[in-house]
Amino acid sequence: MAGSARVAPTDGQRSFDDLGTPLHEVTFVVVDLETTGGSPAECGITEVGAVKLRGGECLGTFQTLVNPGLPIPPLITVLTGITQAMVMPAPPIEEVLPTLMEFIGGAIVVGHNVRFDIGFLHAALTRTQRPRLANRSIDTYGLARRLVRDEVPNLKLGTLAAHLRLDHTPTHRALDDALATGDLLHVMLERAAGLGVTGLDDLLALPTMSGHAQAGKLKLTTRLPRSPGVYLFRDRWGHVLYVGKASNLRSRVRSYFSGDERRKVGALLRETQHVDHVVCRHPLEAAVLEVRLIHEHRPRFNRRARDWSKYVYAKLTLDERFPRLSVVRVVREDGGFYLGPLGSTRQATRVVEAIETAVPLRRCTAKPTKALRDAPCAPAQLDVATCPCSGQIGEDDYRDIVRTVVHGLTVDPEVLLAPLRSRMHVLADMERFEEAADMRERAAALAQAVQRQRRLDALVRAGRLVVEVHGQGGAELVQGRLVRAWANGPSSQPSLLDLPGTCGSPELDRLLPDRPVPKDLADELQCVASWLDERAPRVRIVHCDEGLASRLPVVPSFTPVTRRDAEPRRR
Repeated sequence: MAGSARVAPTDGQRSFDDLGTPLHEVTFVVVDLETTGGSPAECGITEVGAVKLRGGECLGTFQTLVNPGLPIPPLITVLTGITQAMVMPAPPIEEVLPTLMEFIGGAIVVGHNVRFDIGFLHAALTRTQRPRLANRSIDTYGLARRLVRDEVPNLKLGTLAAHLRLDHTPTHRALDDALATGDLLHVMLERAAGLGVTGLDDLLALPTMSGHAQAGKLKLTTRLPRSPGVYLFRDRWGHVLYVGKASNLRSRVRSYFSGDERRKVGALLRETQHVDHVVCRHPLEAAVLEVRLIHEHRPRFNRRARDWSKYVYAKLTLDERFPRLSVVRVVREDGGFYLGPLGSTRQATRVVEAIETAVPLRRCTAKPTKALRDAPCAPAQLDVATCPCSGQIGEDDYRDIVRTVVHGLTVDPEVLLAPLRSRMHVLADMERFEEAADMRERAAALAQAVQRQRRLDALVRAGRLVVEVHGQGGAELVQGRLVRAWANGPSSQPSLLDLPGTCGSPELDRLLPDRPVPKDLADELQCVASWLDERAPRVRIVHCDEGLASRLPVVPSFTPVTRRDAEPRRR
């Protein structure tokens, strides 16, 4: 083959499955192509130049002219100095590709406007029925746009070479331009180090990150590890602004600078002065610790789990002669039946409305007395409720209604959901679609509340539970609360959840079967339940005081209604 390839002794190509590879260990191959035009489909390659770099050292070069198989336009000859006579004895690209692909190997491909060069390589590989280039790539044009755009009139390679005084001068010849691009890459890496770019993952994300208005704060992420854990954004006074979890702390925190357009992210980054972190041994440990820290600090930029103190319960007042439903914030030892906690008063109200639609519980708030009312209350007159106050129903018959409600909430929710489903279909057939949608929303709220209650109650009743997930370690739970988690094997070391400043040890005596879950513990139990559900096919139960399986009927699901859903089918 015409041309030359010079390679310094090396210990072989390295793979980059670990994106956290330090940049000084990364092998780059800078590629530059000269072509007969700008279209890979219609034009050919006239010259290939490549330089292999690692740790600031040149490991080898590759250079060859290529016969494009078509005439070289005069303008291209003027620009590059490559004539038709020069490429006539050169090999076609089909003969060059095997050696070039071997030279590139598994390295990171670099180019100035690298998409141009990769586009021509892909076209040539496709024509020769070879697999496309799968290597990751770095564009020095994009790096320069982010790091030195304000210093130069344009981002042409020649302009950058003159301004930055690169060792090599681009000449529109492949190897010269590749050498100059390699020099430019090293200068960009030095500039990027000031933004905390130390690993390959940082460099790949830099073109979007460094354009962020708060890019100067990227240095706050320099010491973050590439490990699972929890991160905390803090303001200048040390107050926690936001808590989050991540499987890769460094990558996740730096992603906030990569063009996230959510309204609150910009305000969050403007106020952030410190980023703390806690490394966890297991993703579940990170998820639970996140919940506990949100409950402890109540960061104002968090939405989920921050307002746990506002959670409420739907209560059936079993301590009354004629029980009724209400929405309450506090659980009392009064013999009542509590469903929840539920995320908001609105959600709890929808659940109450669903139950009252399914069964005619009394809705008046006054306590029935021996003295009967002259007339039924308004809901009873509308035939949507009973009215014990007027003597419309006796205690025994009313007790049957209450039993139906309790049975539906604890055993078979279908006794409550079936009337709602029937009413929804009737309304849809009558083309009263908005009312049908409202009925479905009520049914969905009730079904979700019952399903959530079952999940939490099952975890509490399970007592001590030890589970393992194939390839992902395991966890030990006591009444649904995480005690330990491990990635490779059970550890005798104390869990990070028990360390000072992470909400302390679980208060297990507050979780008892047949009692409502305290609102401040519901988010943690829900987090654990979701983790188990997502991995159910791969979970192996090592120990369980009580069974997790349930013989209760499955809770039906209801999807949000749309007009199309509610419309009856045309016959």
